[in-house]
Amino acid sequence: MSPTLVFLIIAGYFAVLMLIAKITSKNSDAETFFTANRQSPWYLVAFGMIGASLSGVTFISVPGEVGSSHWAYFQMVLGYILGYAVIALVLLPLYYKLNLVSIYQYLDQRFGKRSYKTGAFFFLISRVIGAAFRLFLVATVLQVAFFDAFNVPFAVSVFVTIALIWLYTFKGGIKTIVWTDTLQTLFMLLAVGISIWIIGSELDYSPSQLIQIVADSETSQTFIWDWQAPRNFFKQFFAGAFIAIVMTGLDQDMMQKNLTCRSLKDAQKNVYWFTFVLIFVNLFFLALGTLLYHYVEVKQIDLTETTDALFPYLAINHFGVLGGVVFLLGVTAAAYSSADSALTALTTSFFIDFLEKKPNTSNNAQRRWIHVGFSVLILAVILIFKALNDDSVINQVFRVAGYTYGPLLGLYSFGLFTSWKIKDAWAPVICVIAPVLTYVLNAYSDVLLGGYQFGFELLLVNGLLCFIGLWLIKERD
Repeated sequence: MSPTLVFLIIAGYFAVLMLIAKITSKNSDAETFFTANRQSPWYLVAFGMIGASLSGVTFISVPGEVGSSHWAYFQMVLGYILGYAVIALVLLPLYYKLNLVSIYQYLDQRFGKRSYKTGAFFFLISRVIGAAFRLFLVATVLQVAFFDAFNVPFAVSVFVTIALIWLYTFKGGIKTIVWTDTLQTLFMLLAVGISIWIIGSELDYSPSQLIQIVADSETSQTFIWDWQAPRNFFKQFFAGAFIAIVMTGLDQDMMQKNLTCRSLKDAQKNVYWFTFVLIFVNLFFLALGTLLYHYVEVKQIDLTETTDALFPYLAINHFGVLGGVVFLLGVTAAAYSSADSALTALTTSFFIDFLEKKPNTSNNAQRRWIHVGFSVLILAVILIFKALNDDSVINQVFRVAGYTYGPLLGLYSFGLFTSWKIKDAWAPVICVIAPVLTYVLNAYSDVLLGGYQFGFELLLVNGLLCFIGLWLIKERD
């Protein structure tokens, strides 16, 4: 693809986003940014959440990982069903009953200020690192595809990218995000569908033949029963359930969209349909991965790329102009659908949880400066990732960010399933110690646990250690 074509695609894409932002922010008031005046149609929220939950990391990594771990990832996806059921039946009724804007306000009512601030703080860390990593991924692709042709430095291209996100979210906030996420999810799914169609066309396969290839491929092996394996079914299933609970139900970014629905019933309906569609979307991604590796084998392509680079490499170099265009739109949509909502959620949490402002406060200037501040912070973290220039280090940083959700799991489970109060001043200490102990346990699991290797179930261990710590500081009366 020529740099001019790439520029026209990206420019047209953002022009559509800006048009949506202009329409959705018309007649907006102070509360629109935070709650969309609780008027969002549930079906738009459900569809848009698919893109936000998948992100650019999933868009690129899941098809590539099929070559090494086959379809083992789907075991975790099945666990999502249980996790989202807990969100719909336990967490959403609580949030709507308390009429929350920031979900961490529950911790204030349940335990006290220190616990409240601690929960919000761990969310801020998680989302800043997560949003920066996802944007770093797509910024690297855009740098190679477009900005390098004009000798534009990486820092400048990232600044332009974040500035564009700021422009279409700073006024309409979550109301704009609900609509832009819907568009971006559509682009992402079209990219996967068209890529599968291109593979079928080039290999002269019918749809039924494509399905048969996926079914017969050894890469479509899904279930692993060896209990010591990191991807054992039960580890993956329950880890998936708790990942859904924590990274959606206890995450301000994801729940802020749910809380814009008109009623609890609509919000629950949104979660049920979102879960149903998400299962099939993940199957689409895994099937694409199997077909990508089959394509490499049939075409006898000398594959020297890493698993994460498989989809970008084939789309840009072997799928023609159409394949390159849809991939570029898909990965951009996937990355921005999670990054734009993350920026809005970070602003919301800081404004409400730390400054303790009301959502109907008409201090728009202060809110916009907070929006700018988090944009700059995300830019700085992306440039740090670039300076490290080491995939293993970057992935480790991203993995460490996952440890920050453990304290949230511990705080909420202790609050929901016990009636004890705690010594609130000690809550920050417990929430720091739990992830540290989890990290040590993971590092020395071979020695301490007779060869056992942790997978994603580390989140459960982290939450359990936090729960035990909170029990130790409970009020004795």
